Amino acid sequence: MTGWGDPAVEGLEVYIVGGAVRDDLLGLAAGDRDWVVVGASPEIMAARGFTPVGGDFPVFLHPRTHEEYALARTERKSGRGYRGFVFHAGPDVRLEDDLRRRDLTVNAIARAPGGALIDPLGGVADARARVLRHVGPAFIEDPVRLLRLARFAARFHDFSIAPETLDLCRALVRAGEVDALVPERVWQEFAKGLMTDHPGRMLDVLVACGALERVAPGLVWNEDVADGLARGAARGLDLAQRHALLCRGSGPGLQDRLRAPSACRDLARLLPGLLERLADIRAADDPAAWLALLESCDALRRPERFEAMLAAVGCVLDVDPEAWARRLAAVRGVDAGAIARAAGGDAARIRDDLHAARLRALAPPAGA
Repeated sequence: MTGWGDPAVEGLEVYIVGGAVRDDLLGLAAGDRDWVVVGASPEIMAARGFTPVGGDFPVFLHPRTHEEYALARTERKSGRGYRGFVFHAGPDVRLEDDLRRRDLTVNAIARAPGGALIDPLGGVADARARVLRHVGPAFIEDPVRLLRLARFAARFHDFSIAPETLDLCRALVRAGEVDALVPERVWQEFAKGLMTDHPGRMLDVLVACGALERVAPGLVWNEDVADGLARGAARGLDLAQRHALLCRGSGPGLQDRLRAPSACRDLARLLPGLLERLADIRAADDPAAWLALLESCDALRRPERFEAMLAAVGCVLDVDPEAWARRLAAVRGVDAGAIARAAGGDAARIRDDLHAARLRALAPPAGA
């Protein structure tokens, strides 16, 4: 991995900024590094082999490491929502100007080539005090910052949120800025927050700001849902499973608002019905009910998805996943081809004989 000593950046005024600096201060594993270049232009970056990738502002990929290098920039509010900004990224923009446009003080710290920290906004002190605090009054101009605050609160669950920052979030909601967020952007932040160790705090912050019903209308967030999601996080469930646990008490229209990937939407659609069926039959010794449940979930064709749903169910109901794994294996072990051949191609007979064979496979042995 290259850095300040790399020939591509030699002679440029370059700093590491944002998350990599913050996480290093907190003793966390280093992630991707983001770089800011001061005093340069797009032409200078292109001449050094950098590839432009930014749409609204100049961001470039390093010719070998493909790390992102952004020209220092300022921003000015020009319209509604998170896209309503005009950016300026000239050689005259100072590092401090760039840091002042960021969201939270802990994300507005830069590291110089010699290792010194540039911290004009008190981010180091806030990191040590475990406080999430907005950089300045412009925080209210971008609704994505509210989502990011909620997501960071979930990731850094032992951090408090400065009261004045929460006040700005409430003002942002009252001003209607959150209504300009597109579903794809909401999902991007939701997905990151759901994969933290304490995803419920993201939802709690959005509730405290009055934003949840605006960014995810129809989402039911209560103690029961929160407990299930917390157990899912503690058990290391994946994104689709956590999303299904989050949405299990909500209406189907929520999925259109969040625009989650199809795998997440699929589990969220199926989980409520599976929970209801399992609650009815989990104590019953009824092979017909077991088979009906397996067939309703398409578990015979998609056993991995059924196992994923069962793990999510286990965060809400007391179920025996090993018992269900045995039942599924028994049903899938029935030779459908042999039954079809014996039935001579009679569709109705095939259906009835296959159903009967699967029930026999589920039935306990005689005398058991």
